[in-house]
Amino acid sequence: MEPLILIVEDEPPLVEVIKYNFESAGFRTTVASDGNEALFQAEELLPELIILDWMLPERSGIEVCRELRKRKSTKATPIIMLTARSEEIDKVKGLENGADDYIVKPFSPKELIARSRALLRRTKPGFVENKLYYADLEMDLEAHRISRNGNAIHLGPTEYRLLNVLLERPTRVYSREQLLDRVWGHDIYVEERTVDVHIRRLRKALNGNDGKNLIRTVRGGGYSLDENT
Repeated sequence: MEPLILIVEDEPPLVEVIKYNFESAGFRTTVASDGNEALFQAEELLPELIILDWMLPERSGIEVCRELRKRKSTKATPIIMLTARSEEIDKVKGLENGADDYIVKPFSPKELIARSRALLRRTKPGFVENKLYYADLEMDLEAHRISRNGNAIHLGPTEYRLLNVLLERPTRVYSREQLLDRVWGHDIYVEERTVDVHIRRLRKALNGNDGKNLIRTVRGGGYSLDENT
């Protein structure tokens, strides 16, 4: 599954430019137009990278950045801050408040994509290599192949997407609602118990060769990929 980029920007024309360039480069995107919506989407969708404008309605980009770094689920999420502020003191302020990189407007979309790829290479190398790993499990995103301890595992399309999401953040507990959003999409109505059915199928496939159970069920919470089940 391609990395998901959260674009936090309140200028529609600029949103369209950023969105178009990321999607043309093979990324998925989601958009928030104010600080509160940014925090909500970051928590619910768990993007691989956040493009964050400094000047936003509701909460400034600096406030959003600080809050993201406080939360367990987003404290390590890469953040690139976009701003019209070009003074060195502003750049220092952005970096000191949790941004990983800082780009001044107007900017080159190609440079933004290049810096995003570089940041993902440092923080999430599996996405750049097109492979995800956890314990004795390996997912080749390009070949759409999964193996455990060298043995091939065959999954249906939904189970594949579920495992992809769980592998992106091992040990992270995903609620059923979060899994529905990531695997089925926002605009499709599916009952939450459907997640349980596909998790059972995925667990059965992963444990087919007497492997240790890697999917942890959290009562009232959801599911996570965790070898310490």
